[in-house]
Amino acid sequence: MRVLLSLGSNRGDRMAFLRDAIERMTRHEAIEVTAVSGLYETEPVGVTGQDAYLNLAVSIETAMAPRKLLEALKSIEQAVGRTPGERWGPREIDLDIILCEDRVIEEEGLRVPHPSFRERRFVLAPLMELAPEAVDPVSGRTVADLANDATVQGTVERVAIAL
Repeated sequence: MRVLLSLGSNRGDRMAFLRDAIERMTRHEAIEVTAVSGLYETEPVGVTGQDAYLNLAVSIETAMAPRKLLEALKSIEQAVGRTPGERWGPREIDLDIILCEDRVIEEEGLRVPHPSFRERRFVLAPLMELAPEAVDPVSGRTVADLANDATVQGTVERVAIAL
């Protein structure tokens, strides 16, 4: 099953945290990393007064159920060094499931598609590189269509082709 992830970091050595997370996904027995977007510097959303984020998108293939994948990603966040903090506050690493093929999941602690990805340029810009044709099963719109919507919030600047 193809899954699209969003990764972000705005505390400490942002690039090192992102690299470490991708490396750990690559080594995971049930995750195959198939593509990694370029790197974007983005303004924080939700909580002001924090450093800029580095964001990217990753496409993976996995046979894991979405709940098991979420558990694996949370374990990777911990291994990379994520420390507890306020919601939308600074973080060493953040790994989010954005799309999981055409699935719609509404469970405690797991919502797919990610509920706010449609409004966030820091998610959509990197996703555009990997999967412009991917369809949001809730809205029926492609990532390309969503990314080109004038109402999408935030500013992004592409800073590197790859890690």
